[in-house]
Amino acid sequence: MIAKISSSNNLYGALAYNQTKVDKEKAKVIFANKIIENRDGTFDMRTCLQSFESCLPAKYRTEKPILHVSINPDPKDKLTDEQLSEIAQIYMQKMGYGDQPFIVYKHEDIEREHIHIVSLRVDENGKKIDSAFEHRRSMDVCRELEQKYGLVAADKKRRQDVLPLKKVDYEKGDVKQQLANVIRPISKEWYFQSFNEYKTLLSIYNIGVEEVKGVKSPSGDLGVLGLSYSALNAKGEKVGAPFKSSLFGKEAGYEALNSRYVKSKEIIKEKGLKERSKKVISEALLNCKSRPELEKALAKQNISAIFRENEQGRIYGATFIDHEQKCIFNGSSLGKEFSANTFNDIFSLNHDLQDYKITLKQEQESSQSFNHVNQDSRGSDLDGFFDFFSVNQESDISDEIAEHDLIRRLKKKKKQQRI
Repeated sequence: MIAKISSSNNLYGALAYNQTKVDKEKAKVIFANKIIENRDGTFDMRTCLQSFESCLPAKYRTEKPILHVSINPDPKDKLTDEQLSEIAQIYMQKMGYGDQPFIVYKHEDIEREHIHIVSLRVDENGKKIDSAFEHRRSMDVCRELEQKYGLVAADKKRRQDVLPLKKVDYEKGDVKQQLANVIRPISKEWYFQSFNEYKTLLSIYNIGVEEVKGVKSPSGDLGVLGLSYSALNAKGEKVGAPFKSSLFGKEAGYEALNSRYVKSKEIIKEKGLKERSKKVISEALLNCKSRPELEKALAKQNISAIFRENEQGRIYGATFIDHEQKCIFNGSSLGKEFSANTFNDIFSLNHDLQDYKITLKQEQESSQSFNHVNQDSRGSDLDGFFDFFSVNQESDISDEIAEHDLIRRLKKKKKQQRI
């Protein structure tokens, strides 16, 4: 079971998010504490707002007094409304919010049923509820609840995958919410170093993003005013009306994303996040016979490969998305050996490479190719690929050198044929 905690200064927004689902019969209230209930046993926006506002003092220090928690049991856990209600109450009590006004919603709009809790972070005197080590305490409470109710334990892998991103499907409706479910986590948690990388990342989830340009200053200078997001169909074409970035939070806006690019560059460098992708791609290239095989092999390692081609079928762009580390890389940023030109050469020479692998063992005994490769200063983008892989897999050096030499000779042969 996973609990996700967030704070805001928008009480109406937190309640409206849940009430909208209730109105569409995709959610329901299963518990309320210190919240006015209608005579028919229902809750509405007016009475909920009134209940919270009556407990919210005129003056308080914290900038974000609204608490919004989502508690997500494992999909394998089957819990009744009564059990979910008990879990919410125990959780709030142990986290220090047991005496606060709060309301619990059960969401049923996706297969994985879960609950949302809206409450206040300040008491009636304006004092902030203790939030020290909040996330650590929340994890401890979740572990206790898992044991108490016999729930599936959430290990590190499950905690990372609890809210998987899903492609937007325009035909299913509620497009704004579908967009938000992808845009918000990506803009907050992923690492991308440019607008184009961000745009490419969103595109695999059928989302388009564009810069809105116009007059930005009294002098008439043109500039970027903001961003707009749209749903895309299977062909990558926009469908429906676009949405302003402000609807998805400040993190999805133009200024915040520019800051994110800078921060991403720093984190990628500090943590060495490129190395895993480089190693996985290199290994897959040596063991795959075709581009589809390469894409499939990378997918098994949680890496998506996106190759862009012109009308003649030449690859002019290569991008890799590492879902495990939440990073996206332009091929050339990983090194020239992972650039679009390199992959275009590899795939165009693919047939010859496979023929050569049949007789590879016979050529392994020759050591002349090693000296020849090292003395050839002209090289190509492919050289770097095999150099990189040999550092990681020294035991296979004879295979690499022989294949490296073949590629060099095949490229030379193709040039001669064109002449």
